Amino acid sequence: MHFWDKITDFAKENQNLAKIGVGDILGTGIASFFWFYIAASMGPENYGEIQYFLGIAGIAQIFSLFGTSQVLTVYTAKNVKIQSTLIFISLILGAISVLITMIIFSKFDIGFLIIAFMLPEIANGIILGKKCFSKYSKLLLLQKLLLFSLGISFYHFFGFESILFALALSYLPYSKIIYSEIQSTKINFGLLQEKKGFVFNNYIIMISSAVNGQLDKLIIAPLLGFSLLGEYALILQIIAGLTIISAIVYKYILPQDSSGQITTKLKRISILVSIVIAFLGMTVLPLIIPYLFPKFEHVIDGIRFASFVVIPITISMLYISKLLASEKSRFVLISNMISTGIFFIGFITLGPLFGIVGLVSVLLISSSVQALVVVIATKYIEKTST
Repeated sequence: MHFWDKITDFAKENQNLAKIGVGDILGTGIASFFWFYIAASMGPENYGEIQYFLGIAGIAQIFSLFGTSQVLTVYTAKNVKIQSTLIFISLILGAISVLITMIIFSKFDIGFLIIAFMLPEIANGIILGKKCFSKYSKLLLLQKLLLFSLGISFYHFFGFESILFALALSYLPYSKIIYSEIQSTKINFGLLQEKKGFVFNNYIIMISSAVNGQLDKLIIAPLLGFSLLGEYALILQIIAGLTIISAIVYKYILPQDSSGQITTKLKRISILVSIVIAFLGMTVLPLIIPYLFPKFEHVIDGIRFASFVVIPITISMLYISKLLASEKSRFVLISNMISTGIFFIGFITLGPLFGIVGLVSVLLISSSVQALVVVIATKYIEKTST
């Protein structure tokens, strides 16, 4: 009875976490089913080509987002009225990015996708900062359902390249949140001047994260081919599924940490859960993948290493939340720069030598180094502040 009481108390204390969790788990399930279906239908070559263009749009979007999601969450939670200023600058940068990419690639859907990718980043930063967790989940589920219905329809009626346009359309519901926020807060460049250090550091952090998360796709395609890129992208999709609980916890604790609430117990549980998920992934996924994705035979070799990435990613998220909440973003930036350097050196050297196993091994090493750096930085700050 005592054990059940603890579970009940924990559930009551973390109702808002559950609201995020339901949305993220169902949303990730819908999105994963869609992308897994597309991957199995297309095969590695065409799936790799789609991921290549998604990588281009993703990088352009990150360069455009001067007001990152984390900055918006932190300042919204602290009731700092900087939202419209950051949104205005981001939209100007987004328009420039659209113009440049359309000139280079002559693809309208990539330009549309850049702006579309920006919408949930801005809107969710504001929603989570206000701790409107139910609204976050509802919008996320709506977007995933639109992705699934539009994506499948466009794919079968117009071909695989139309998926990019369908994906862009699925993000439009987020525009209402942004429009409302622009109306409720004023543009104030003086306030931006006061907060420029934290804002700019987070902007550079997001760019370096994009280098890890998107630019790898642009390197793999010319260096190793679309087929290997398709296999690597499938592994990243699986990792996203394995880290869903960690991502849920991060979205919940960032506004909590920013407003000074204690989340130590939840963080410890999250690390334990990540260890269990890593071992399950290593043992179970290699048995399932051949039946679900017979065209992706080499993915089995990489998934055993990829499963362990869950642990350092989880640790990084938990400590990064604490650093950002205290506006110590320069330490997060340092960890990202170190991780990115290791990532690209390893990618260029181990990728051509060991293929998918080499690429995933580099991902594991760079993630582990970043986790180590943010842990050391947090302990250093705690020691010096006392």
